[in-house]
Parts: sequence; C-alpha cells; structure tokens
Amino acid sequence: MTNDHSETPIGSVTEGSLTHGLEVRLHPDVSVEDMRVGKFLTVQGARSRFFCLLTDVTLGTASARIVANPPSPNDDFLREVLAGSSTYGTVNLSPMLMFTPEEEEEGHQASSTSLNGSSPLGSFQAQTSSAIDLQPVKTIPSHFSQVYDASERDFRAVFGWEDDPHRRNFSVGQPLDMDVPVCLDLDAFVERSNGVFGKSGTGKSFLTRLLLSGIIRRQAAANLIFDMHSEYGWEAVSEGQQFNTVKGLRQLFPGQVEIYTLDPESTQRRGVRDAQELYLSYDQIEIEDLRLVGGELGLSEASLDNANILQSEFGKSWILQLLNMSNEDIQEFCEQKQGHKGSIAALQRKLTRLESLKYIRSACPHDYVEQILQSLDAGKHVVVEFGSHSNMLSYMLAANAITRRIHKSYVHKSEQFLQSKNPDLRPRQLMITIEEAHRFLDPSMVQQTIFGTIAREMRKYFVSLLVVDQRPSGIDTEVMSQVGTRVTCLLNDEKDIDAIFTGVSGGQNLRSVLAKLDSKQQALILGHAVPMPVVVRTRPYDETFYAEIGDTSWNEMPDEDVFAAAQAAKGDLGF
Repeated sequence: MTNDHSETPIGSVTEGSLTHGLEVRLHPDVSVEDMRVGKFLTVQGARSRFFCLLTDVTLGTASARIVANPPSPNDDFLREVLAGSSTYGTVNLSPMLMFTPEEEEEGHQASSTSLNGSSPLGSFQAQTSSAIDLQPVKTIPSHFSQVYDASERDFRAVFGWEDDPHRRNFSVGQPLDMDVPVCLDLDAFVERSNGVFGKSGTGKSFLTRLLLSGIIRRQAAANLIFDMHSEYGWEAVSEGQQFNTVKGLRQLFPGQVEIYTLDPESTQRRGVRDAQELYLSYDQIEIEDLRLVGGELGLSEASLDNANILQSEFGKSWILQLLNMSNEDIQEFCEQKQGHKGSIAALQRKLTRLESLKYIRSACPHDYVEQILQSLDAGKHVVVEFGSHSNMLSYMLAANAITRRIHKSYVHKSEQFLQSKNPDLRPRQLMITIEEAHRFLDPSMVQQTIFGTIAREMRKYFVSLLVVDQRPSGIDTEVMSQVGTRVTCLLNDEKDIDAIFTGVSGGQNLRSVLAKLDSKQQALILGHAVPMPVVVRTRPYDETFYAEIGDTSWNEMPDEDVFAAAQAAKGDLGF
C-alpha cells in the first residue's frame, strides 16, 4: 500500500445528478464482485476531486437480446467475449466532499499531470486534514471522469490521523477493504449528543466501550455512564460460543475511572474492587422522576396531579409522609386540601413498590450525588452500576434523578462562567451515557425528562448525551435531529432505518449501505465528528487494544503508592 493516488482507474462516470448521485460504468478488467456497498472511492474531475461512497451495484447489458438469450453456463468463451462491451457492471456513487486546489479557484489551469496522474492535487499532499479545505459537494464531475479506489492518502486527507497535532483524533476502525485507520474528531464528538444504534447482538456495548475508552484516553470529556447491565465498569462477557471476558473501563484506566454501585452485594459477588456504594432518599425523588416511570408503576395523571398537592403541603418529604399515612390521615388531608382520596390512596399503593428498591432509603446522611459531582469535577469518569436492579423501573428512576441534579449543577456553573468569562471557571465537558434511550426520549415523555432537555440544549451547558439503543424509531424525531454523530450497526426494521437518517441530507442514498452491513463488527458512521459518512470494520476490543489504549502508568506504580493515591483521592473528595 502506497500513499500515492492509484494510477489505474476502475471506471468512468456516465450519468449522474447532484441529487441522485453518479452512475459509473466499470472498466472491463474490473470485476463487479470487487465492489462492496460502503466502499470509499474518489472521482477525478477536470478541476476538483470528489470523495464518494458506493451506495449500489448493478449489472448492465448493451442489448436486450443478450438477456433474452444468455450464454450457456458452460460457455466460458462467450461470456468472456461479451464481458466489458456487451455486459458490464455499474456502480452508484454518492459524492460527499470535494477538494478544489487554490490555483483552480483563482482561474488558473492545472496541468494534466496534476489532474489525472499520480502527482498531488495542489495542497492535497498535506499531512493533516486540517490543512486541506474540504468543501460540501455543490457540483458533479463531467462525463467520463475517471474513478479510483481511495488510497491511504485520501483517507488521511478526509479522516485525519491519530497523531494529528491539530485535532484530538481517535481511530474507531478501518474501511472495509483497506488497512488504514478511520478517525473520529473527539472534540466535535463530545460537544453534541450522539447515538450508538443497532439491533440486538450487533455489538453496541462493545462499540460504546470502544468510544468511551478513546474519550478517556484523549481526555476529551468527563463521562457519567449509567451501566444497566454492568458491562462497562469492571469486566463484561464477550460474545461468541466460548465463554470469555473483556476488560471494563476500570481495568483499563484504574486511576481515572470510579465505580458507584446501587447493589453492593451484586458488585462484590462479581469481584469488583473499590466500588463505592450509592443510595438515594425519598426526598431526592421529584414528580418529574415519577412521571417518567409512570408506566412502570401504573400511575395515572390524576394521581400525579394529586402528588403536586402533597408536594405543596409537605415539600421534599412528601413521599415519605404519604407512605406513612393511614386511611384516616388521607381522608383528613383530602378534606382540608381538596385532594381526591381515591387518587391519593392509589398513589400511596403504587409507591410502595419503591420500598423494594435496595438503593432507596428513608433518609441518607451522605449526599452521594454531590460526591459523584466532585469526582466529575476532579476529572474522574464515573460508572454507575445497577447490579440486580437492572429492570427499567430502577434504571429510569435512578438515572433521571441523578442526572437532574447534575444538570442543575452544570447550569449553575455554566452561568457563572458566562458571566465572568474566566476560563478557570469553564465547566469540564460532560458526556452522559444511557442505555435503552428510547424509554427516556419517547415522544410522549421527552418534554418531561431531563434527558430530553439535555438533547435539545446541545452544547449550551457543556453536557451532552451518548444514547445507546436498538429502537431509534422510538426516540422523538426532534431529539434525533439534534443527535450530532450516529454510529449505527445493522438495522432491519424500516422505521428504525428511517429514524437514523432523520435530518440527514442525502439520507436516502445511504439506506442501502446501512441495510447491507454485516451483523458483527461493522458500522456506518455519519454526522458531526466525521467529515463524511463512512462504513468501518470496528476496531477489535482485545489485548492489542488494551496495550494501545490502557492507563499503563498506573500499573507501573508500586502497590503501596497505589493505595496511598487512592486514600488521598478519597480525602480530597471529602469521604
């Protein structure tokens, strides 16, 4: 593999439009079977180079008589005679970016060697992507422009390099047919909300763990991860017929990742070390949190309306007061405050289910959410494990209550920063990871959840989301339109595929690409963190990755130094 532009074209542009893309006829010596949907190709026009994604492959014939009277299966000679002239392959390309050298923009004519040979196009030889002015496609190449396989230099020009000094890049995988990294711009990735999508079994959790590892390694943001199935913190079971485990973020970055658990017994049984307990009290649960889990608890709107009356009377302790009320107390309260006895009694009965959640206490002498905030402010990354509480009631209630407090704190700190303009007061960028995201961002609930607020605010308060979901069609369309970068594994449902391309220009041309992904280790990446859509073979999450990405400096410390550092960190956080 060389860095020079391939000197052998694979086809010529025969038709096309800016809206529907280009049709390319393959040259006779190019096999149609070498063309894969999602392949990255370049088209050399008279003035510009176009970077394109292959979206479809078709077969063509010069005459209908050939189709009506095809060669015999054993007649290899006739098939070879017809190949290339009478029968041929065509591919459809969707141009994504274009590059025009400066001298062309000024009206100077470039030499034919620069345009069609292996010599660089103007500043195209630049070593970092930031030095190349890649523009959105606003025109198309002329008839018979030559099409080339993308070279390593093309990928570097578009997607950058991990050692690019101008950007905080992270290699997420490789193109389908080349051994060259495809990088995400992590600064662009974390400043907006993002999504990892794919049907069950396509490796969403592994891909999410990969992305989180890159963000931690490059210090692009602090992370708060609500780990529903205990897959991100310490270790997880790998996919495959043989049982095996892979490292979690705490094992990769012992000095940077902290684990908080809502189920200490479950966490200890799995051999997790140094996990910190996390509890919530009834006075930390608000009506907004109950509205989110109203379907799980079976709460009616009438019950929630009466909850407002209780909250007005008893303040933050209204849930505990309600659970301790007798029938006579409810009757007396309703007579005095004009509440509905049946609705309040039903609310009391439904809220008794909260008593079964081990992490809910009548009162907490320690503010665990404030402790998490201190960890995040100190640059730590926090994984909240749920253990045996991996049902939707526990997950949604805790995630919403904790996130609401943290978001409120970030709003306060952001307003102080905007008022003072003091860079020392700038909040550290925070990315919150949630699974089963459609349960939080459902169109009927998105206006009431803190996650819907964060998704709509974009980067206003330095908080963004990483949503992990197998049903993107269940997420509100307004929220999906605000998702900056979408990393999508295989999806089969038409509604889910439509949802992925909500708000994406030219999304129809990419539908076939998404539908043809392999079920494992392939993903379509498009959006804010990449210059153009690209299909990648995702980076393996294995021993090689551990060695490249892990926090090796921590492992080199003596045990007594590790223990002393851990104790000092706890002292700094006040516990």
